[in-house]
Amino acid sequence: MSAALQKLSLFTPTKLGALNLAHRVVLAPLTRMRNSPDNVPQPMAVEYYKQRASQGGLLITEATVVSARAQGYPLTPGIFTPEQVAGWRKVTDAVHSKGGLIVSQIWHTGRVGHSAFTGQLAVAPSAIAIADGSKAATMKGQLDQEVPHALTEEEILGVVAEFRHGAKLAREAGFDGVEIHGANGYLIEQFLSPKSNIRTDKYGGSEENRARFLFEVVDAVLQEWPSDRVGIRLSPAGDSCDVFHPTPLETFSAVITRLNQYKLAYIHLIDPRGQAELVPVSNVAKLSDTLARLSTSPVIGASSFERETADAAVASGAFAAIAFGRHFIANPDLPVRYLLGAELNPYDRSTFYGGNEKGYTDYPFLTREQATAGLAKIVGQAEASLPLSDKLAALQDSQQTAVGLIEPALAL
Repeated sequence: MSAALQKLSLFTPTKLGALNLAHRVVLAPLTRMRNSPDNVPQPMAVEYYKQRASQGGLLITEATVVSARAQGYPLTPGIFTPEQVAGWRKVTDAVHSKGGLIVSQIWHTGRVGHSAFTGQLAVAPSAIAIADGSKAATMKGQLDQEVPHALTEEEILGVVAEFRHGAKLAREAGFDGVEIHGANGYLIEQFLSPKSNIRTDKYGGSEENRARFLFEVVDAVLQEWPSDRVGIRLSPAGDSCDVFHPTPLETFSAVITRLNQYKLAYIHLIDPRGQAELVPVSNVAKLSDTLARLSTSPVIGASSFERETADAAVASGAFAAIAFGRHFIANPDLPVRYLLGAELNPYDRSTFYGGNEKGYTDYPFLTREQATAGLAKIVGQAEASLPLSDKLAALQDSQQTAVGLIEPALAL
């Protein structure tokens, strides 16, 4: 066994609640906008997720709306009708056929939505439009942002019920768990941010009140799933969709401390190192490290990680796993490429949102020759001339994760 392979913390097993991972390279939730107009996953989505599945690997789905009014972008998937459940069942079956795990990220976009989707105004904690100069993306093109409808207390309870219903249907669709989308400027974070929430009732004002909606959603989802199969995504330094947190460390320390009581499967934390302009540079590492270590649930890190920085983050103990986005788009076999230290396919940003199979399911896998060459490097010079089966045997005792990833790449 070579020292190079032994040092890769990314390729050690771990547990996220009831989810047993063979390795720590996670598919991040990635909006791709290739579903039907009625929010049903299509056959190419089945192929997309199956390509990225691996033995004991975790996939998090693209954000999936819990109601028609929750939609904020064209051709995004839903989890509120029987047809959507049937579409997702094909995806989960495909992932499970390769030994993978998949959780559904359930989502409400709040004021990011537009009346062009349903004929009704989007909803939000307060009647404050997004004012960052962006346009609303709809099936009718880019439109001006609208002033959203401020939810009444009764309507808030209705939205909470939509999250619960989505969680219930996710179980029917065969998912291994759910992730609550509480990040990136969408409805839950709109409640958390004093910039988008100026309510004066029990859902506004203090930090505790602004977090009330988040915890009501968590409580509702836990009526359908055990806590060890539920995660939540947070973005403490985010400014997406015109939200802002003036005291992110204090705000999210309080949120995570309370989340600890639930014993969730994981917290999915968007690391702010790529957003240093939002937080004084000296505090960027402090924010990320403090919040990650404050959680008593395992933490998945995300945002701008590369192979080496991800491995170091896991080795440090701050993060249990790392979610990758752009590189996983372009490299359906990203875990084995990282394991072997293989070259990555470059991604094509122009195909990220919307389109067909191009830039979605047509990125190449490692060839058998490339995988063989990579394997020769990691087993060490002494075993380099051995047959493939013997090279794999050299890994069997202490690197079952490596064997499970490499065998498919070699088509053995």
